[in-house]
Amino acid sequence: MVVGALVLNEFRRSLVEARADSLRTQGELIANVIAVGATQGSPEPMLEQQRATDLLQALFIPRSQRARLFDAHGRLIADSYLIADRVEVEPLPPAHKRGEWRLPIPEKAAEQPNAQAQGLARDALKREVAQALKGQRISDIRINSGGEQVVSVSLPIQNVKAVLGVLTLEAGDIDATIIAQRWALAPFVLVAFGATLVSSLLMSRLIARPVLKLAEAADRVRLSRARAITLPKLARREDELGDLTRSLESMTITLSERMDAIEHFAADVAHEIRNPLTSIRSAVDTLPLVSDAKARARLMDILQQDVTRLDRLVTDISNASRLDAELSREEPRAFDLARLLKDLIGPYAASTRKAGAPVRFIAPDAPGPMLVVGLEGPLGQVFRNLIDNARSFSPPGGEVRVRLWRGDREILAAVEDDGPGVPEENLETIFERFYTSRPKGAAFGSNSGLGLSIARQIVLAYNGRLWAENRRGPDGAVQGARFVAAMPEPRPDIRS
Repeated sequence: MVVGALVLNEFRRSLVEARADSLRTQGELIANVIAVGATQGSPEPMLEQQRATDLLQALFIPRSQRARLFDAHGRLIADSYLIADRVEVEPLPPAHKRGEWRLPIPEKAAEQPNAQAQGLARDALKREVAQALKGQRISDIRINSGGEQVVSVSLPIQNVKAVLGVLTLEAGDIDATIIAQRWALAPFVLVAFGATLVSSLLMSRLIARPVLKLAEAADRVRLSRARAITLPKLARREDELGDLTRSLESMTITLSERMDAIEHFAADVAHEIRNPLTSIRSAVDTLPLVSDAKARARLMDILQQDVTRLDRLVTDISNASRLDAELSREEPRAFDLARLLKDLIGPYAASTRKAGAPVRFIAPDAPGPMLVVGLEGPLGQVFRNLIDNARSFSPPGGEVRVRLWRGDREILAAVEDDGPGVPEENLETIFERFYTSRPKGAAFGSNSGLGLSIARQIVLAYNGRLWAENRRGPDGAVQGARFVAAMPEPRPDIRS
């Protein structure tokens, strides 16, 4: 549509310019003939009006053009419409039927220009003639007294330098040209309309309807009538809408899995809390019935252990429930893991034997910083949990060692102890929630079984790995447990 309008507008401009050039050439010829054959007097020549009128009438003037001659004062001398032998004709309106009454006013009467329009047309012509009397050659498009657009050319009639009059030629077929141009634009309009219609149908079928289906599926999820968005036909599309559908399906499936995990977590929490509560209720019910001092003291110890266990459970459950929010609160960044471990191990290394097994840091052999991507706070919690877990399993005289080394595009940190190790069948089970398997002599209720689960969740959040393995001696005997965390190195564009 735009291309057609631009092309036809340029065509109209060139056509009007060609028409004006044709009138100018024709007018110069007529003006020269009149200047040579209808002037008299010397040294002050004058235009002989009758002779000029005869020459104008003798020259060929097409019916689609109008020629007017003005003297040196701008008064009209001759008009080709008046001096030519021409009769204006137009077809009669169709005859009306017998008995049919019509207004006697001709239809053309309503189309006649009013006095104001005629006055404006006369003023425009006077201005054009006045400019031509100054020796200028004027070419313009204006409105004539009939309300039509015309291409007008006004040329001075000169003898040497004296302006004796003005010849004005105007062609009134500009309206026909414009109408033809408008009709020429019709194919472009039809093509644009067809393209718009086809585009609208395609957008409705390929975009609007699928988006509406996505909205309906999202409403079903919102109203809890579905756990996830499932639109297989849209998901198979290889375009942006297919990408959006797959992303929404993945998002809702993840949310559904998260809801299931929350339900399971709530059930596990209720189960873990119910055990100490049952023990406390039993001890409280039995306490008034026991008169022996030793038995009462034993019951009080049970109550104190259960309360401690409940306090530990509530604290770890609170930390676990806030973990997702804390991990998403800040953007991960690169930091030196060696520096973090040194800061964490400092208080442990300064502790006495009575406070637990000592902790020793074994620095990496490779020089330079050991950069990983993550947040220092959560990852510090991971290694604190691992170190505390290792110290709780360390025998008297044992030691906890923290090693750090560089692997294949990742940094590995290991926490080792000299304890009994982990049963082979439980190397993965120990990372489950509320799993506890304590050595003999460990304080009851000092662990909730959430520490290793929280540690793995944090490491996985930063695209790392966490696993457990046993340390074995030359004879194959278990010498302790080792927990290894592998964190990917940062890309060059996010190093800090």
